[in-house]
Amino acid sequence: MASDFPWPGGKSAAAAFTFDVDAESAVLWGNDTVAARMSVMSHQAYGPLVGIPRILQLLETNQIRATFFVPGHTAHRYPAAVRRIIESGHEIAHHGYLHEQPTALTLAQEIEALDRGLQALAEVAGVRPIGYRAPMWDLSWRTPELLLERGFLYDSSLMDADHPYELAVGEGSVVEIPIQWALDDWEQYCYLPDIAGSGLIESPRKAREMWQLEFDALRAAGACWVLTNHPFLSGRASRAAELGDLMRYVVGHDDVWTTSLGTIAEHVRTLNLPPRSISRPEPV
Repeated sequence: MASDFPWPGGKSAAAAFTFDVDAESAVLWGNDTVAARMSVMSHQAYGPLVGIPRILQLLETNQIRATFFVPGHTAHRYPAAVRRIIESGHEIAHHGYLHEQPTALTLAQEIEALDRGLQALAEVAGVRPIGYRAPMWDLSWRTPELLLERGFLYDSSLMDADHPYELAVGEGSVVEIPIQWALDDWEQYCYLPDIAGSGLIESPRKAREMWQLEFDALRAAGACWVLTNHPFLSGRASRAAELGDLMRYVVGHDDVWTTSLGTIAEHVRTLNLPPRSISRPEPV
């Protein structure tokens, strides 16, 4: 059943293609010894070196403005790749410094990761991001307040809705644009021996089918479809080919507003939605 969520221009639903530009940071945090594994490092470097140019071409072909979540470490290590994303007209958002898992950090460490990430993006790309995504999608209960204090407009880390909403944070709020594990390429493609993945690497056709089915269902619900891909995974040739077909399918639906998360968040903020509180459960 379609909702009455007020999308702009008479659109009935929204869609966003997002990319987490983790590169080596995805495996370096908390595991210093992995830096000695040249093959693993080369697997991660594929994203900035090959995946990003290929994905940018797909986005240009399909006239899509996307959101790229960039850890500060990636910005420092691959400044040219990050600048190319900006030059191509896409949004840069915050994704930690070394892909630090917020729930595994102290308050001081989480503040340091946020501020180092902001500083890196300012130094390398000259941007002050308005959006944040928690590394590993593992938002801590204190993160929203830290985001609000730093002037972030939106977060995209929670999974409790199909539509964006205003997440209550003290006397203020942060726009939340929900995500879900089924719309992430990590679970489909990632395999790093002794580090991540089950060893089962799915067919790109199967992944595209699943993502497209979810798009169809969320479109029918008048909701917001957010796909999360990693350039070191979905930038591979056959996967990118299926991703390009999916892009054509999504933009082929004129009733769906396909844009960046920042643009979606700016629209949501104009709606003056009543903030929604989420309380931490008490231990049993």
